[in-house]
Amino acid sequence: AAQANLNMIYLDTILKIIGIAYIAEFGAQVTRDAGQGAIASKIELAGKVLIMVMAIPILSLIVETIVRLLPS
Repeated sequence: AAQANLNMIYLDTILKIIGIAYIAEFGAQVTRDAGQGAIASKIELAGKVLIMVMAIPILSLIVETIVRLLPS
């Protein structure tokens, strides 16, 4: 990460997002296998919402970078 000139905060956030995605998918599959499709859908939705909330700082950085690249 240091050689790629990445901020460690963003790398940490990305790793957390990947972990949330795996856990949410695992939980949804377990509940779906138990015959609880509605609960599985709620778990998937909660995982997606949590991922979007955690990705807000990264998305705002991307938007700021794009705005700076545009000619003024």
